[in-house]
Amino acid sequence: MAGLAASGSNPDVDLLYDINGLAKDAPHWLDRVVEFVGEYGLLLAMVLLVLWCWWTVRRRPGSAEEAASSVAALVWAPLAAGVAVLVNVPIRGFVERPRPFYDHQGLEVLVSGKTDYSFVSDHATITMAMGVALFVANRKFGLLGLGLGLLEGFCRVYMGVHYPTDVVGGFALGTAVALLLSPVASLLLTPVLKAVERSPRVGWVVRSRSARMAAGSDAVVPGARVEASAGERDLAA
Repeated sequence: MAGLAASGSNPDVDLLYDINGLAKDAPHWLDRVVEFVGEYGLLLAMVLLVLWCWWTVRRRPGSAEEAASSVAALVWAPLAAGVAVLVNVPIRGFVERPRPFYDHQGLEVLVSGKTDYSFVSDHATITMAMGVALFVANRKFGLLGLGLGLLEGFCRVYMGVHYPTDVVGGFALGTAVALLLSPVASLLLTPVLKAVERSPRVGWVVRSRSARMAAGSDAVVPGARVEASAGERDLAA
């Protein structure tokens, strides 16, 4: 793959120069913004989006099982990103593709000090794994997460630290891990979060107090007197 990338006649390299060329024409302050956003900002935004979704989900009325299942799907989002990065370690070592600025001259590299291999992009893998897992848990928040993942991929090429195919490979890896392992993660995490929900101390992690009250408002309290219906009162009379 490194040999293919060294050729300037393939679409991967052409698209690299097209996107990275935007950095040369952009104001210096914009490049600095993209540098921060692409390196740290979007990862932080994805974490905050998952936390926002969790805060919303735990406040919804519903049964304890529904709450545990929903929160389990959200817990899987960061775990999916971690698993995907671990899977990427042997892939990088096998492919051994150098960063694009080692083989191509004239790139505007916004982040220095990148000496590891290029394929596949860890940033693209992490954000897409979290975005896809979030989409499985909640469609509205998931669409925002997918948008952040796509933006992350664009930023990595704009910054001159990845080929477009590095980003596409990261998208594919993150999506595969998040989707294929989601049923297993749900099977393992849901019982744990059911137990957490029953805890008087940390149950708020799974279901807020207001959600518990709303879910239990129609329930009959054990030992409480239930008023008889009109027909039952006539029969009793």
